[in-house]
Amino acid sequence: MEREDEKPFRVIYPFTAIVDQEELKLALILNVIDPLIGGVLIMGEKGTGKSTVVRALADLLPPLEVINCPFRCSPHGPYCDLCKEKLERGEPLEKIKVKMEMVELPLGITEDRLLGSIDLEYALITGKKKFEPGLLARANQNFLYIDEVNLLEDHIVDLLLDSAAMGINRVEREGISFTHPARFVLVGTMNPEEGELRPQFLDRFGLCVEVHAIKDKELRKEILKRRLSFDTDPESFINLWRKEQENLAKKIYLAKENLSKVKVPEEIYEKVVEITTELKLDGHRGDLTWIKASRALASLEGKEKITKEELKRTGLMVLRHRLKRLPFEDIEREKERLYELLERL
Repeated sequence: MEREDEKPFRVIYPFTAIVDQEELKLALILNVIDPLIGGVLIMGEKGTGKSTVVRALADLLPPLEVINCPFRCSPHGPYCDLCKEKLERGEPLEKIKVKMEMVELPLGITEDRLLGSIDLEYALITGKKKFEPGLLARANQNFLYIDEVNLLEDHIVDLLLDSAAMGINRVEREGISFTHPARFVLVGTMNPEEGELRPQFLDRFGLCVEVHAIKDKELRKEILKRRLSFDTDPESFINLWRKEQENLAKKIYLAKENLSKVKVPEEIYEKVVEITTELKLDGHRGDLTWIKASRALASLEGKEKITKEELKRTGLMVLRHRLKRLPFEDIEREKERLYELLERL
């Protein structure tokens, strides 16, 4: 694992310089503040800068303190089996600082490549466990980015979402097991015109945003100017936005620190349940995610408690992909009803 001070200078477009796409940027920031929100599903066509936004946010965030092991364990736990064995032997766990990064998951990935594998032959010969880390090991405490998640095989999506929900990856073969943390911000993209995700998969993504090509002429011109300026002299462009980058990074850091202090008034619980009941949502994941997202937003804004304003700003991204649709029923009608309910808050 490369230490932060060993990495070369990376030329990545500044997050704060990205024009528009405010809903996407906010959804990602909320997941950084509270990873338990459950990730972001991005719906939209190609060429709208989705991966650029994710990579830019990862670069914006300050380095993380992690254990120097293949799984980037947090010093506060949970620990992988290797770190647990060291602790049992009374050995110290070396801490290093690393940057968050965007780990991309290829469409044709196999189960072993995703989860990792246990070398059974080595175990039989030596009596010791030998684990070959998979992609989930590298994704721990990073962004895990899946382009066209709707084209992934269903069993891979199942494994992925299970790990994301539990924050742990456990691999077991012939009675031998290995466990390591797998806490990541899951970001999936899809173009609905190329096929849909099953409803049970949709519900497992905490937030859902829709991105579209920007139609406003002035904004499109600004995108061109900024990109050309960045490509011509990246270092000067990055320095131009450095102050805004630092201010936002500090704001996110403080929001993470203060998240647990944000109170949830009784009326907020009542409003959430009132709307999710009226929309006839299945289960309680949507209700809980709405509270978590609103709490993260309140913390970002420096508030001591959630207000209706946070519910309004997060409601659409929490609920749009959870709306029930009966056969032959127009989903747009359900979305209009959702807009009306949020406006009445």
